[in-house]
Amino acid sequence: MLDAVTTRFLETAKKLTPEALAAAYDDTVRLRGQGGREASRALKLSASHESELQAMVRAALLPRAGELNAFRSGLLSGAKSAYVMAARAVHRRESLAQEHYHVLLRPFAAAGVEIPPRTAGPDA
Repeated sequence: MLDAVTTRFLETAKKLTPEALAAAYDDTVRLRGQGGREASRALKLSASHESELQAMVRAALLPRAGELNAFRSGLLSGAKSAYVMAARAVHRRESLAQEHYHVLLRPFAAAGVEIPPRTAGPDA
């Protein structure tokens, strides 16, 4: 079961505008070349946590498919991908390096999402 902090972060996906989701996705793609690729490699979850996380993101975004894809073709898929990656970082926040946590969540912070503090980690 996902922790309450991760679940709260996932709930924010329902509230973001298509513009904010598009910007977060675009920033996530842009940051892949600035450490995001390495950061995402550190995000392995257990199969049960990954399944639960994926299901929560789908449940939050799928009802908005028409709205998101009307704003930009393919936005549902892009937003889902970016949100899953960021939620993995929130879930692994205590073991993820500070720079990885920052690069994975920066797009959502810029979109106005409250980012949970990273309380520990290898460089804490």
